[in-house]
Amino acid sequence: MTLEIGIVLAVLFFAVVMFATERYPVDVVAIIAMSVLVVTGVITPAQGVSGFSNSATITVAFMFILSTALFKSGAVVSIGNKIARLFKYNFWIGIFVTMVTVGVISAFINNTPVVAIFIPILVGAAAQSKLSIAKMLMPLSFASMFGGVCTLIGTSTNILVSGIAADNGLEPFSMFEMSKMGLVFFGVGLLYMMLIGIRLIPDRGVEEGLMKKFGMGDYLTEIVLLRNAPSVGKTIKESPLVNKLDIDILEVKKKGQTYIMPSGDLLLEEGDILKVRCNVEKIRTLKEREGIALKSDAKFKSLEELSDNKTDERIVFVEAVIAPNSPFEGKSVKQLNFRQRYGATVLAIRHRGELMRDKVANTTLQAGDTLLVEVEKEHLPNLQRLELRGRNTFLIVTEVDLPKYRNDKMLTVVLTLVGVIMLASLNVLPIMMAAIIGSMFLVITRCITMEEAYLAIDWKVIFLLAGAISLGVALDTSGAATLISTFLIGMVGSLGPIAIVSVLYILTSLLTESMSNNASAVLLAPIAIATSVALEVDARPLLMAIAFAASSSFMTPVGYQTNTMIYGVGNYKFSDFLRVGAPLNLIFWILATFLIPYFFPFYL
Repeated sequence: MTLEIGIVLAVLFFAVVMFATERYPVDVVAIIAMSVLVVTGVITPAQGVSGFSNSATITVAFMFILSTALFKSGAVVSIGNKIARLFKYNFWIGIFVTMVTVGVISAFINNTPVVAIFIPILVGAAAQSKLSIAKMLMPLSFASMFGGVCTLIGTSTNILVSGIAADNGLEPFSMFEMSKMGLVFFGVGLLYMMLIGIRLIPDRGVEEGLMKKFGMGDYLTEIVLLRNAPSVGKTIKESPLVNKLDIDILEVKKKGQTYIMPSGDLLLEEGDILKVRCNVEKIRTLKEREGIALKSDAKFKSLEELSDNKTDERIVFVEAVIAPNSPFEGKSVKQLNFRQRYGATVLAIRHRGELMRDKVANTTLQAGDTLLVEVEKEHLPNLQRLELRGRNTFLIVTEVDLPKYRNDKMLTVVLTLVGVIMLASLNVLPIMMAAIIGSMFLVITRCITMEEAYLAIDWKVIFLLAGAISLGVALDTSGAATLISTFLIGMVGSLGPIAIVSVLYILTSLLTESMSNNASAVLLAPIAIATSVALEVDARPLLMAIAFAASSSFMTPVGYQTNTMIYGVGNYKFSDFLRVGAPLNLIFWILATFLIPYFFPFYL
């Protein structure tokens, strides 16, 4: 083993551990790995930044723009709303049509925003039809993955593996090269979910409003400031109730006026009535010390009881999910200055399966966390502008004052997307150029602005791809990929290339369950190519095993972005994904082991 190989393997180990533990953002880890490889001389600076100019990275960036333009046109929402009506008549018909539709759409555009559009639609359908939302959201997420493996542009991973193949002198994947195997996955996955999977999802009942879902009956109440209260004569930010007892003041009524989401500079006076978020029992124990009294000693148990009719007209309660790769990840509500910046208050958080109503402001947010947010109607657009469809921050899953769509641009956007697919399928243009031209056409025709185009790109994914590609280059040029492939061949090579396909699939699948699917693909693709050279077989089936496995992650809520998005909204537990997803992963592994060599022969 040379020094260069040792450095690459050390960096690889560091990257895998950091990706899996999520101690640092994945894009940061990827760029750090790239920097170390350049500084140590394993790769040149030009090779280090080559990932930014890689055709796969550029294609993924412009596909984000095309996807966003489609959603802003309202095409997917229109389809989703029509499907939602089916649930009123029959759950099984509704879920079947939903899964088929989402799968088909996800075959041609990024599946993350597809799921983002359908979550609030299904939440609304579940509420109206008195159905369990848990039975609807997991099939939604899984169906998006079934469809994603059917075409080259179905997921960024497919594009990435194809780009790595091209960089190594191999033929890139064609638009529908994966379709035969992908349709097998789609059909078997759909059949499994309809016959077995949905029945394995625990039925936790029908949610009866956000307050009950977040258990806020004992956490919201009104108190009156008495003459001897330490808070009298102080501003809200100076009040002991706020800075010592972590009580959140949501509203102040004084002298006939109501101050909703009051600023920290509002002066508190004797007789003020405060609507607060705090355990009511805690209030009772503090009454004498803090000079406060429960108003009529009552608790709020429903939305209607939270405030009078006048206030209800000005306030809405929404449920929001922290998006994967959100800039909110790793920060607390307090650090984000959420209330002052967005005119909204976070009342509770469903965090990794745990419901948190105390110390909400100091809880570190993670992707998939679900927030109960109280916001004035006039400030709601501030939150909607930050939704996943725009800046990849969070997704509002409550159907309230949905944003306006550009329905007049729907036909233009759909025809443009079809044009991009046709140009790439017929080899008139490479997919990268077709995506660039299509995106710019949509800008020129005002289907999307340049500002929206910049915001549409998930830059964390782009930096992850760029950094991870440089690590793949280092694996190849240093000889580390050859060394690992030699070890792999020594372990199972005697069983033939089919065994190699099987091992690569299960290894990629297991890595993807704990770290980024794109990172898994980038790290294993060079090893697959080196293995194919050593065995003197076509690299296609080995690369296909990695592409399919990296986009089929069902066993954990953190293995794939769409699973993370539904985690809190569906009130799932970690074990729910394992119960439903493990058998599906096993079925797909067996299918891949025997069918990939059939569809993609080892010898041409």
